[in-house]
Amino acid sequence: MTSRSTKTKKSGRGSGATKTASTKTRAAKAGATKTRSSKAGAAKTVWQSRAVIRSIDAGNSAYCAHCDELIKFRAKVRAQQVICNVYVKGKWDRVEHYHLECYTLADSPFGIPPED
Repeated sequence: MTSRSTKTKKSGRGSGATKTASTKTRAAKAGATKTRSSKAGAAKTVWQSRAVIRSIDAGNSAYCAHCDELIKFRAKVRAQQVICNVYVKGKWDRVEHYHLECYTLADSPFGIPPED
């Protein structure tokens, strides 16, 4: 029984290294920026708010942050929405949803979303 728990611990350590590598990759893609080094010498990651364009899925129940109307799915119309991850002082705070038109009317408060 003891040897079995040792194998579990070893596999647990290996997956931790994988998580660290994938987290760094996601940070680079998601809008993180490196700032000055801390006392330990490692660069600190500062997260910034960002926006992406996505299609509206069936069952969506989000409200537009600009017009306060429901972002509705329509079967025959391929409408899109803008989803924004909002960071305050480098920490994640909330997610905001916008109609694509409303995001443009609001002057793109979280930057211009990249085209997919």
